[in-house]
Amino acid sequence: MKFLLALMILPAVAFSAPAKRVYSEEEFIKKVNEEVKKKVDSIKNKSVSDLTKELLDKEEKLRIRELELEKQQDSLKVSDNDIAKRYAELSAKQKDFIGCAEKNNEESKGRIGQLVEMVSNMKPEKAASVLSVQDPEIAVQILQLIDAKKASKIFNFMDKDISAKLQKQYLQMKK
Repeated sequence: MKFLLALMILPAVAFSAPAKRVYSEEEFIKKVNEEVKKKVDSIKNKSVSDLTKELLDKEEKLRIRELELEKQQDSLKVSDNDIAKRYAELSAKQKDFIGCAEKNNEESKGRIGQLVEMVSNMKPEKAASVLSVQDPEIAVQILQLIDAKKASKIFNFMDKDISAKLQKQYLQMKK
């Protein structure tokens, strides 16, 4: 029975196993070179396609970055123009303000000049009573522009506290 079983399995094994082929050394080298070439070509093809895809991806990223930079440049140009415009507006307003302030200073000097003339024409006693109730800063400006002898007489007729206060301001103003 074992013999019969062996006879049945032997032909099946004999037909199913591939026959080993024996290669000469030249045939073996040739076959190995062909297989290596196939592998290298598949790697090359795969690498080239991967490389191409990678290059295209990088090119797309660079294009997107370039667009972003262009947008930033446009934004900066708009900002620069906006800043220049605002600076021009601010400069114009500043000139107007300075002009207005200078005009007010000139008018104030004119009014102070009129007061100086009025106080200069008053008697020292009357001038002292007028300047005693006047705003100290204005009083000091008036006294500064009046003749020194006239100013000293006016100080003599003022209340001592007010006179001391105005003299102190007068001295600080001279510095």
